[in-house]
Amino acid sequence: MLNVHEGPNNFYWNPSRGLCIFEEGMITTDEPGYYEEGSHGIRIENELLCLKDEKNEYGQFMKFESLTICPYDLDPILKNQLTNEEKMWLNTYHKECFEKLSPYMNSYELEKLKEYTREI
Repeated sequence: MLNVHEGPNNFYWNPSRGLCIFEEGMITTDEPGYYEEGSHGIRIENELLCLKDEKNEYGQFMKFESLTICPYDLDPILKNQLTNEEKMWLNTYHKECFEKLSPYMNSYELEKLKEYTREI
């Protein structure tokens, strides 16, 4: 039986918990969350594929490609608290969601997808 979070590829704020070298083809999850003790919490979980990126005099750099293609609900997002970079990232991600999902949608679903992937 496996655990929910299987290593070796993990992100830790504390390096003493173990480090893993990410390699091309590895899949890991990004699970940012917020929890209010005794009240509520929310977590978003996205699967990421590790790919080679730039190589320079400092070595081979890696990047992640999102495998989870699902729009974020924009209604609860406080847009005035996002940086321009965060807004650009979200708009780019939603554009990717639309491009990848729209070919599989009927006209009703397509209209909903347009609404859910609108720019902020």
